[in-house]
Amino acid sequence: MVSSSRNPLRQLLGFGFWVQGFRCFPWMAVNFFLKDGLSVPPSTLQLLQNSANLPMVGKPLYGVVSDAIYIRGQHRIPYIAIGVLLQAVSWLAIALLPPSNISLISITLFLLLGNLGASIVEVAHDALVAETGKQSYSGELQSFVWMATSIGGVLGNLLGGFTVDHFSPQLMFLAFGLLLLIQFFITIPIRETSLNLPKSSSSSGIGKQLSRLAFALRKPEIGYSILWFSMSYAVIPVLTGTMFFYQTQHLKLDSVVLGLSKVFGQAAMLLWSVIYNRKLKSVPPRKLIAAVQATMAVFMVSDVLFVNQIYRKMGLPDSVYVVIFSGLLEVLFFFKVLPFSVLMAQLCPPGCEGSLMAFLMSAIALAFIVGGYLGVALASYVGVSGQDFSGLPRGILIQAACTLLPLYWSSWIPDDVKPQMKKKD
Repeated sequence: MVSSSRNPLRQLLGFGFWVQGFRCFPWMAVNFFLKDGLSVPPSTLQLLQNSANLPMVGKPLYGVVSDAIYIRGQHRIPYIAIGVLLQAVSWLAIALLPPSNISLISITLFLLLGNLGASIVEVAHDALVAETGKQSYSGELQSFVWMATSIGGVLGNLLGGFTVDHFSPQLMFLAFGLLLLIQFFITIPIRETSLNLPKSSSSSGIGKQLSRLAFALRKPEIGYSILWFSMSYAVIPVLTGTMFFYQTQHLKLDSVVLGLSKVFGQAAMLLWSVIYNRKLKSVPPRKLIAAVQATMAVFMVSDVLFVNQIYRKMGLPDSVYVVIFSGLLEVLFFFKVLPFSVLMAQLCPPGCEGSLMAFLMSAIALAFIVGGYLGVALASYVGVSGQDFSGLPRGILIQAACTLLPLYWSSWIPDDVKPQMKKKD
């Protein structure tokens, strides 16, 4: 059983997902380094934020390879180790380079390398969760790793908000790089035979694995669900870079407030995982996911009131609103990932867990990139710049309207789901 104290699977996944959540720690330093160190405008910051995620789009390839190609009899642990090492090299290189040698191009390349490593790790982690999750219909393991990610995010944002004001970004990059080296040396001694994973056949070849993935995606309940889920993100113009400049340049909020905002959001994610596991896992996935989508639009309308200073006139300080409401809105985008990942684990045919979960995460990453680029276009359309935010309320209203659009075809998500059982040989 997954819950056995002798099974190191929980320790492996718990620490791995915790580090994954802690990635916000160096990324907070990246944002301030780009804004203050390299003096990039909001549009460039948002373009880099989204372009750095391009390696995430290749997740299906990483998933197929990890499903099909075994390294010394293992097909998850070696890929976790490789991905962690790539991340460590990336962050340590940025940390140890002389500041005068760091340019927008060089830091972009290193961030791409780091996200490539993170993508490989996430694929292997998600595959382990999907493989083991088939033994339990409850989604308990998904909730566990979600909680681990949230705890890492809480700590990363809490430390990041205070650290970025007192230490150089390079020191934060160095600290995270050293943490990754620790994860690497913890991971490599682990053997998959000790994880009590479901029995699977040996390497079946990339061609056969691609056929399995194609077969899974042709199932309407899987293909249409993933299409809806990715489109529910892609149609939303994301204004993260613009809001970052609005909060720091226009409102003059310091990094501690932004860090606390992200901490509040991560704490909400942690609470969400507990509530889902105890109260909501029996709720039909379509109903739950659609409710989250509608709530996102409500919070965006609230942002319009905030930018128009309505809350300030009511006596609510800007810092309090940013900590609570902005923190919640940022993580609301991810609330629906938990029930949807449980749904996919239940629908996934045996043998392509890594490939299908990687395809899902790739579709989400691509959707976020598209939404980020749309956000740059929207900011330009409403005339928002680093000094002029008068068009921001109109832009947020357009964003809220786009968020409601996917509700019209939410019937693509199935409500009555039965887990896919492994066929006997």
